[in-house]
Amino acid sequence: MIYFLGILTIIFLVMAIVVISKMSGVMRGVNATSENAEPVANNKLNGVMWLVALILGIVGTVWSYYAAKDGFLPEASSPHGRRTDELFWFSMALMMIAFLAVNILLFYFSWKYQYKKGNKATYYPDNLKLEIIWTAIPAAVMVVLVFTGYRAWTDIMSDAPNNALVVEIMGKQFGWMTRYGGSQDDKLGNYNYKLIDDNIQNPMGLDFSDEASFDDISHVSEMHVIKDRPVALKIRARDVLHSVFIPHMRVKMDAVPGMPTKFWFTPDKSTEEMRAELGNPNFDYEIACTEVCGRGHFSMRMRLIVEDEASFKKWQSEQQTILATVLQSKPDYIARIPENLRAKAMKYAPAAPATDSTTVQTGAVTASSASLK
Repeated sequence: MIYFLGILTIIFLVMAIVVISKMSGVMRGVNATSENAEPVANNKLNGVMWLVALILGIVGTVWSYYAAKDGFLPEASSPHGRRTDELFWFSMALMMIAFLAVNILLFYFSWKYQYKKGNKATYYPDNLKLEIIWTAIPAAVMVVLVFTGYRAWTDIMSDAPNNALVVEIMGKQFGWMTRYGGSQDDKLGNYNYKLIDDNIQNPMGLDFSDEASFDDISHVSEMHVIKDRPVALKIRARDVLHSVFIPHMRVKMDAVPGMPTKFWFTPDKSTEEMRAELGNPNFDYEIACTEVCGRGHFSMRMRLIVEDEASFKKWQSEQQTILATVLQSKPDYIARIPENLRAKAMKYAPAAPATDSTTVQTGAVTASSASLK
């Protein structure tokens, strides 16, 4: 090993000497002056080619934009999304102006000041006024961008309105699950990750000692929301990092294990309206995952249905409660529900069979359920 390092050291030393000798030759050539120096071959042609490259580059940039325009997302289907798009295009316009100005001057100067015999460069050490101008203008632009962006971000990340529809969405390898408060109280019940159990159909870990969870419903293929009503997403992950992405709503927020996140938005274009606007009867809003979460990451997709309130209420009433699903899979699970709440729980799971282990008499449950109704 020592010999190997010694050989490498010698090789690098030789290479350094060669590079230094080459650089010395280059510097001697640069420092040498010659009044009889001739222009480089094809010098004028090279200068013209700079202008040609400039024109072709601008034309190609404009063409590529219009060629790809059909692949752009349509106008956002939420107010905050349109505001985000406005800020994006405003920033793009400023950067494009700066990009074109700098590159047009760069290519033009390469043509204008090409080599000519007798031309000499002027040494221009400093100009205080110029320094102030090219420092003050970018600083002012940056202040505007930061201020407008901060205001938009503050509004977007503020607390959801009180009338927002609360929807919990949980990512797991490899799919999404949603949970809604039931039609009785529109309130989500508590959950505990220790209660997660796919075998008894409780993949979201609902805690049925909280009576607010009795009427919660869940779905694994669709999320339904109401047009023009704010939606408050409560986001969590069951295993690894995921990311909730609703492109047409301009919604994106990471789902982090052990750290619930949130995002709220107001959908103001229904699914049917978007189908009519795009002329595509098969259009559907989509929820995707934008965080590579494993081999099945590509399959993390869910439909988002935006509809009127009547349609949403109808869909909600047709869904079976999570509690009913759990009790159908494992009837004796009712023993985990506090005894004083079991009769109320059975109101939301009428199809669930009772067993001796429930410690609840079937007749008593039926009578209690009837009295609650």
